[in-house]
Amino acid sequence: MSIRTRKLIGTFVLFVLVALWALLAMAVAQFPPIFNNALLAGLYYLVAGVGWIFPAMPLIKWMYGKPIMSR
Repeated sequence: MSIRTRKLIGTFVLFVLVALWALLAMAVAQFPPIFNNALLAGLYYLVAGVGWIFPAMPLIKWMYGKPIMSR
């Protein structure tokens, strides 16, 4: 698979990942322990805001990796 194709596929998968992550983060943020405590909410948003990077890293590495067969 060419790098160009990997980037195209990876871009769409990354958009879906970020959208699902945001929806999940918003849903979890409404739980009473997080919603009612400002300090806990701030820590949660910090972790949730940066947390999507960890599942995205392997995808980005795959997108920019060397192709198995090059022409």
